[in-house]
Amino acid sequence: MKSVLLTLARAAIGEAIGISQDVSLQNMLDENPWLEEEGAVFVTLSLNDNLRGCIGSLVAHRKLYEDIIYNARSAALNDPRFKPLSKEELGHIKIEVSILSKPEPLIYDTIDALKNRLRVGVDGVVLKSGSNQATFLPQVWEQLPTFELFFSHLCQKAGLQSKCLEQHPDILTYQVKEYKEV
Repeated sequence: MKSVLLTLARAAIGEAIGISQDVSLQNMLDENPWLEEEGAVFVTLSLNDNLRGCIGSLVAHRKLYEDIIYNARSAALNDPRFKPLSKEELGHIKIEVSILSKPEPLIYDTIDALKNRLRVGVDGVVLKSGSNQATFLPQVWEQLPTFELFFSHLCQKAGLQSKCLEQHPDILTYQVKEYKEV
């Protein structure tokens, strides 16, 4: 499964930047029918252990292989934080594919209750307040290991004040199956 997901993502990026790939999508689908099931995926690119692009879907709304192809291309070319990936960079990036479970609301009445219900390193978090929304995959806990740091950055990513939890935003959690190149 890991090699199929990563090969598909790398081939999608390669073709998007004009480097022909020797990968048959039809053969891949024939040999891996699970790719035709609906799925939500984030594709993360890193270069020299630094984030180089990350785009994904929070909710399954198309076939898994379609979501991988779309989000891999988008992470490489359309992440607004980065310039489009160059042909020269393709051989140096590391790709990570994260398949998400369905986000579920996490009910809490106090910040302490939220802190006690979240599983650090396990739960990805979606924060919603009005029209503002942001998410961090569970892997982000590695860079932002404390509850306070994690949510300060997540609030800011959503375009809110760093202490936005005081306004009791909606919180949803999900888990991922993570597959990455080494």
